[in-house]
Amino acid sequence: MSWGTELWDQFDNLEKHTQWGIDILEKYIKFVKERTEIELSYAKQLRNLSKKYQPKKNSKEEEEYRYTACRAFLSTLNEMNDYAGQHEVVSENLASQILAGLARYVQELKQERKSHFHDGRKAQQHIETCWKQLESSKRRFERDCKEADRAQQYFEKMDADINVTKADVEKARQQAQIRHQMAEDSKADYSSNLQKFNHEQRDYYHTHIPNIFQKIQEMEEQRIVRLGESMKTYAEVDRQVIPIIGKCLDGIVKAAEGIDGKTDSQLVIEAYKSGFEPPGDIEFEDYTQPMKRTVSENSLSNSRADSKAEPKFGGKPKGKLWPFIKKNKSPKQQKEPLSHRFNEFMTSKPKIHCFRSLKRGGAAPEDFSNLPPEQRRKKLQQKVDELNKEMQKEMDQREAITKMKDVYLKNPQMGDPASLDHKLTEVIQNIDKLRLEAQKFEAWLAEVEGRLPARGEQRRQSGLYDAQPAPAVNNCAQARESSPDGSYTEEQSQESEVKVLATDFDDEFDDEEPLPAIGTCKALYTFDGQNEGTISVTEGETLYVIEEDKGDGWTRIRRNEDEEGYVPTSYVEVYLDKNAKGAKTYI
Repeated sequence: MSWGTELWDQFDNLEKHTQWGIDILEKYIKFVKERTEIELSYAKQLRNLSKKYQPKKNSKEEEEYRYTACRAFLSTLNEMNDYAGQHEVVSENLASQILAGLARYVQELKQERKSHFHDGRKAQQHIETCWKQLESSKRRFERDCKEADRAQQYFEKMDADINVTKADVEKARQQAQIRHQMAEDSKADYSSNLQKFNHEQRDYYHTHIPNIFQKIQEMEEQRIVRLGESMKTYAEVDRQVIPIIGKCLDGIVKAAEGIDGKTDSQLVIEAYKSGFEPPGDIEFEDYTQPMKRTVSENSLSNSRADSKAEPKFGGKPKGKLWPFIKKNKSPKQQKEPLSHRFNEFMTSKPKIHCFRSLKRGGAAPEDFSNLPPEQRRKKLQQKVDELNKEMQKEMDQREAITKMKDVYLKNPQMGDPASLDHKLTEVIQNIDKLRLEAQKFEAWLAEVEGRLPARGEQRRQSGLYDAQPAPAVNNCAQARESSPDGSYTEEQSQESEVKVLATDFDDEFDDEEPLPAIGTCKALYTFDGQNEGTISVTEGETLYVIEEDKGDGWTRIRRNEDEEGYVPTSYVEVYLDKNAKGAKTYI
């Protein structure tokens, strides 16, 4: 099967067919190009979608992604980002493996096709020229034959006429001979052109055209094969990314399987647990004894007497909602019905302790004293971890600078060791600053951990629910009032309340008998005891231990008969007297 033999007379149709083949190839190239654009656009849209729903840094959304469901959603977003990357890979591979090669091939194909059909047209023109020459010699031979025949007839007519002179007859004879010779020459030329044309025609239809058409056939078949290979590559490009896309989908499934409702519930507890204990039972209000009730509600001395009747500093208060409750000073204020107070208790939400400075748009306190105890402990622990991490980075940098300085000392040609002194000093200063900052937050953390009810200690009721240091009390008009829901409300008579609380606190301590010393301790760090029940110590100071750490992180110490209180256990080095009563032996 050859186009040269089967289609020897279909030159124009072959020219149209090959042009159509090139058009098909260009159409396929355009299709692949649009596919690459779609893949890029799809990948871009997927990336934008993933970025749109990514949590913003240092925002509330970022904190929400600690829950397993949110983490699974974040994993889905990350996997979709990788999924988009695979579509970009598809686009790049289609462009590099198909588009670039086919674009060059189309240009080469057009040039080859143009060359083959140029040769075919050249052969056609040559055979047409030979045909014209043959026709011209044939017409000339025919004309010369007719002229010779007329000249011969004229000669015979002149020769038969007796009235014509002999000279005219001779002239007619010579003219007939000339015409006859011209006819013979035209015959020879026609015969030669005919043989030449037949030879050229055989070459044209049996050699030139078959060769040209064979090349065109091979070119067309190569085009078809190349198109098929491109289609296979097109499918292979998609097949190559299927395993990675499958891994992305498997990652989404794995993230979804990692969702745990119990874990999220526990995280909700950790996120919103305040550390407060539920309010105690509401006392029965005996309206049959109005005078006694009025005195008990408005007399400060009676309040103190009640507090003394209850267990001492370490006991559990009875009938109190909070360790320090500011009594109602207005005897004319009417009591609300018990049903109203119960409804308020059931429907109200605990109010978070806040500073007036925060209401004016001020910054939160450094020790997070505006938060409930449990949340404050978490924030302080997070801050301590961050400071320790930064300190470790600075220490690593100090070690690297020290090693570099040693190298410079051993090899002065590599650098001047003195040039690193300034940087080393700066790093050491940063370490000292971070250490002091960490100690400060660790002290606050130890203070909060000692106050949490979950620790099982109610020894320091004066500071159990007090979430702010003493200087902040003087600057804020904030007080805790006795309410069924245990919420905080503001009072404008803060200074008088502080005095009452301090007096009540001192009275409780005055009623206690002095505890004997069970050992001594040495302060490792300076501690500024600003809260009730704590005592300030200076680094290196030696004091007496009167009550050891009960597991809450606090040790009770005494400086003299009038100064005693609690300090974080981590801030002192304790030396217990083995002979003291209740003392434990530390190995």
